[in-house]
Amino acid sequence: MKRLKVLDAERCVGCQLCMFACQRRMGLGGFAQAAIFPRSRGGLSRGLTVIVCRACKEPPCAEVCPTQALRRRKGGGVILLPQKCIGCGFCRDACPLQAIFWDEGENKPVICIHCGTCADYCPHNVLALVDEEAEDDF
Repeated sequence: MKRLKVLDAERCVGCQLCMFACQRRMGLGGFAQAAIFPRSRGGLSRGLTVIVCRACKEPPCAEVCPTQALRRRKGGGVILLPQKCIGCGFCRDACPLQAIFWDEGENKPVICIHCGTCADYCPHNVLALVDEEAEDDF
């Protein structure tokens, strides 16, 4: 099973190509449904960090979902079953990394599916899609 890994956030320049690639994977433009977000750590001197699902082995977001709309993904993380989601936001609140974003139009979470599209478009090799068996900890 593959998982997305942030190799080195220090190399991130905030170009947002990962966000564009994620959104385009869905056939859309913009950022409204991107499941990854580079953000400032508090000014230019502190650099950037990349907010994205790290595929928890025991995902707290799935544990708090009252409708089982988040199915545990083999290898870690979750897969959203949108037809079961009631838009309560408990999953977003439970994520310790704040890596669950929100689609305001659909009133549903936006969660990384670890497809690797963002890594393919990152010009600074900040991200990589790695084999879960080869990587034990994040």
